[in-house]
Order: sequence, then C-alpha cells, then structure tokens
Amino acid sequence: MLLDPLFLFLRQSFTIAAKDLRSELRTKEALNASLAFSLVILVLFSFAFDPSTDQFHDFSGGFLWLVFTFAGTLVLNRSFARELQNDCLDALVASPVPASALFIGKALANLFLLMVIEFVSLLAFAFFYDVNWTRQAWSLLLVIALGTWALTVIGTVFSALTVNLRLRELMLPTLVYPLLIPALMAAILLTTDLLGGTPIGGENLIWMKVLVAFDVIFTAVALAMMDTVLVG
Repeated sequence: MLLDPLFLFLRQSFTIAAKDLRSELRTKEALNASLAFSLVILVLFSFAFDPSTDQFHDFSGGFLWLVFTFAGTLVLNRSFARELQNDCLDALVASPVPASALFIGKALANLFLLMVIEFVSLLAFAFFYDVNWTRQAWSLLLVIALGTWALTVIGTVFSALTVNLRLRELMLPTLVYPLLIPALMAAILLTTDLLGGTPIGGENLIWMKVLVAFDVIFTAVALAMMDTVLVG
C-alpha cells in the first residue's frame, strides 16, 4: 500500500518519457541535428590534431565532452519547446500529473536521446582519433552516464525556464554551462584518465564523488523547484 504512490509516480514519469520519445523519433529533428553536429565537429577537428601526440591524449576527455555538451543542448532545447504547439504545455501543467513526474519523464527521455548521440559520437571519436576506449569500457560508460545525467538535469530545468523566451536557443547554453562546471570538470578528468587506461581509484576517485554528489544534489533541487518553474 505504501508503494502505491511510488508506482503511480513512476508510471506517470515513464508515460511522459514515452510520449516525448515517440514525438522525437517521429520527426527526428533534434536527434538528426545533434548527430550531424557532433559528427561534423569530430571530422573537422580530426584534420587539426595528431592523435598520436601526448598533447592530444592530455585533452582528449575535454574535447569529447565539448562535443557532448554542444550537441546535447540541441536536444535539451526541444524538451519543452515541442509542447508549445496547440497549448500542449498548458494542458500538461493542468493535468493530474505532478510537476516532479513531468520533470523526471522529460529528463529520462532526454537522457536516452543524449546517450544514443554520445555512443555514436564515442564510436566516431575512436575511429577518427585512433583511441582505444574499450580498456576501461564499463567505467567510461558509467562516467558518461553520470555526466550526461548532470547535463540532462540542468538542461531540462532551464529548458522549462526559457521555453517562452524568443532567444531560448541562445539563453539555454548561456545559463546551463556555468552551472555545469563542477560536473564537467569531474567528467573531463575522469574521461581523460580512462581513455589513457588509468582506472578510477586513488587520486581521481574524488572526482567520481564530486560527479555523484552533483547529480544527487541538483536532482533533488530540480524536483523541489519544478512546481515553481512551471506554475510560478
């Protein structure tokens, strides 16, 4: 009996996530744009860097996350913007679904889309830059998932905040990137170590703790604020 509210919350969240995924997969607007952007950036910069140099390995994680975050904002910007047609956003806010379930549903849909884009980008990155990411594959995928959730949480909140702004495509990255600095620093340093074959532990373990703490804290804050963000 005590679990009934939790099951209802999860069902509502997954319903919102499924709706968003069906809507995006029907048009593929954000997905195609993000994939094209990330692949073009990876191809263009492959002519500028020599992947065999030590300097490239020192900033390989930063370059990969630069691609992830820039491509990710194209998906996140569409999260609430697609609800503007036919006053769908007003209908969602007026529905019995709580704002927290609406947020989690949209965040899960965004996470799925971003992980697809990032996995394709990671394969292209390994091909063009001759990087063997399989040495620490599971640890790398965990870091990417945690870093992507941080991007998703912050991006989904600000997507809701900027949905009615005329320049939301410009405002979203301007607001999101400064808040993401701690999570991005942790993800970049961990990714660089893992791509170089260094496992998580010892000196870099603190960055994993920072990444997990960032995800937990900002998820809790986003859930608490979502009523205010959507309703005012």
